Amino acid sequence: MVAEGPLIEFRSVSRRFGMQEVLRDVSFKIHRGESVAIIGESGCGKSVTLKLMIALLAPSRGEVLLDGRSHRERNEKELTRERLRFGYVFQQAALFDSMSVEDNVAFGLRQNTNLSEHEISAIVRERLHEVGLPPSVCAKKPAELSGGMKKRVGLARALAISHEIMLYDEPTTGLDPIMTDVINELIVQARDRRPITSIVITHDMVTVGRTVDRVIMLYPLPRLGPDETQIIFDGSPAAVFSAADQRVFQFVHGQAGERLQELALK
Repeated sequence: MVAEGPLIEFRSVSRRFGMQEVLRDVSFKIHRGESVAIIGESGCGKSVTLKLMIALLAPSRGEVLLDGRSHRERNEKELTRERLRFGYVFQQAALFDSMSVEDNVAFGLRQNTNLSEHEISAIVRERLHEVGLPPSVCAKKPAELSGGMKKRVGLARALAISHEIMLYDEPTTGLDPIMTDVINELIVQARDRRPITSIVITHDMVTVGRTVDRVIMLYPLPRLGPDETQIIFDGSPAAVFSAADQRVFQFVHGQAGERLQELALK
């Protein structure tokens, strides 16, 4: 039975590391089937937000809920089971260097299913085909792959298990414009082929415009007053490009504005 209400919810979530607070009183909801981009300057807490979603980190204050139930209410066994609902595409692909491409893509299937090796091999080749890689790549090691190929192998690994929620952490960082478009298209295809919810962390506004239907922008805490909200935009991709808030406008259009002077004073 599918639970009513939001799939993922942050309720006044804060997270600090020692004396440094990265998130402060952040609240938002993500519903099933949504494709959401979380954008913002480096250091504003985007990747921390993903790790909180999947319970790799716990909030310092507040609650992260999945299907209306707080992560805090779940024991470690339950959290491990819930994490299997998430596919995670890491910023630098995070492939196992000592393993072949086939073993990398098969890793989650071998760890979390009872499928036979024959069935696993078929799934691996199917997922590699979906991301535009031939069977001949299976025997290669990550060191033999280009940056774009590593990203596609990482995506194939995340798609190998039928996850309900896909998390993409800077999926196009370091790629040329053509390969960026390839990855963006693969993200869209993954969403269209399967009933999944997608959350994309990115600085790339082309990716935002291409892959999501909602944008949340976080702002770095050191540049906010004590009573200012950290979420400075929550709306459609079309609206973010014409936002009245100059902080949002300057970010999405790549305009330094007063930031150059601010950086010079540090």
